[in-house]
Amino acid sequence: MSSGNGTEKAHTLSVLVANKPGVLTHVSSLFSRRGYNIDSLTVGVTENQDISRMTIVAHGDEHVIEQVTKQLNKLIDIIKVVEIAPHESVDRELALIKVSADSNSRSEIIQIVDIFRAKVIDVSAKSVVIEITGSTDKIDALEELMRPFGIKEMVRTGKVALVRGGRLTQFDK
Repeated sequence: MSSGNGTEKAHTLSVLVANKPGVLTHVSSLFSRRGYNIDSLTVGVTENQDISRMTIVAHGDEHVIEQVTKQLNKLIDIIKVVEIAPHESVDRELALIKVSADSNSRSEIIQIVDIFRAKVIDVSAKSVVIEITGSTDKIDALEELMRPFGIKEMVRTGKVALVRGGRLTQFDK
């Protein structure tokens, strides 16, 4: 996201939507039409099967995020949009990383994986697949340490987030 005055930073939006076909397309189209980039987007059904929660991470200044929030709220299948502040929330991301690993490097890779409280979930003669969950920074750090070994493939889910503890969100009635 660009434009506007002020400092651009990552913002996490939690968006409750009707669990219907086409809603994701409408949301992503809104961002695309406005020239805003989505850093990550995750969608999953909530405790209510009729409602899904989108967690959208995007960069922009306060004005841009305010405009996006207003525009999202105008869409028919949007129930509620809330920006989640980092200090008021818990968030996690999942990554699977396939790393080149021969008999010489495998033990060093496993030591690093253990330090990060990640798991080796698949081993072959020439590679290992690592599963890690945690903050974006934690996953970035493990990724950087695995690069010298040779990352063959990687997939990341994007952030999911909830407001901490008993604190009420704007979603609560």
